[in-house]
Amino acid sequence: MQPFSGKVALVTGAGSGIGRSAALLYAQRGAKVVVSDVDEKGGRATVELLRKNEAQADFIRADVSQAEDCRKLIEQTVAKFGRLDYACNNAGIGGEQHPTGEYSIAGWDKVIAVNLSGVFYCMRYEIPTMLKTGGGAIVNMASILGQVAFANSPAYVSAKHGILGLTRTAAVEYGKAGLRINAVGPGFIHTPMISALEADQEINKLLVSLHPIGRLGTPEEVAELVVWLSSEQASFVTGGYYAVDGGYLAQ
Repeated sequence: MQPFSGKVALVTGAGSGIGRSAALLYAQRGAKVVVSDVDEKGGRATVELLRKNEAQADFIRADVSQAEDCRKLIEQTVAKFGRLDYACNNAGIGGEQHPTGEYSIAGWDKVIAVNLSGVFYCMRYEIPTMLKTGGGAIVNMASILGQVAFANSPAYVSAKHGILGLTRTAAVEYGKAGLRINAVGPGFIHTPMISALEADQEINKLLVSLHPIGRLGTPEEVAELVVWLSSEQASFVTGGYYAVDGGYLAQ
């Protein structure tokens, strides 16, 4: 029997990149998967990939910056599959690139709303739902920039730092109830979010140079960590932050 047989996983931002890879790997391990994204085309494409592999999957559109969308997302997940066991709160945006003293208020509000408030809103409704069936596992997508600074990205860096505090707080609150909550910190990964940067050969060379392993990461490598943290192999792991960064933070 597959390890996640009979379980239900939800992945936000699953229309591409890390989210899509996590959804595919949850399904490979036997879970039924709810794919969510604001990008309906990308989300439905992920579902088609899952169904081609004979997985049970469905798409639910949600804008995680809206608390009501998150509430409905969790309700519809349970209505569709009867329960919720695993959640990967992955949806996020990069935001504009400006120094703190020049960063737009609208830009700040948007990044914080999606990248930090969106994780809180999802957890706010995921946690009570998981507790009804004895617990589960939540993995929040932070970043290497949840640990260190990066010039011209004050909103993104602040949001990712905030995810670590939120993750640790909830882990302490719900550990005895059978709910494990961890955060993952990817380095620079080959995803649509950084495709514009990779297109510039000089910038791409610089990004690669920041990783001692000598390359950028892949979405599949991040997904492996996400799914491991959801599994019983990680049964004593909660409240942690785990980098998958090619050595970026070791420098």
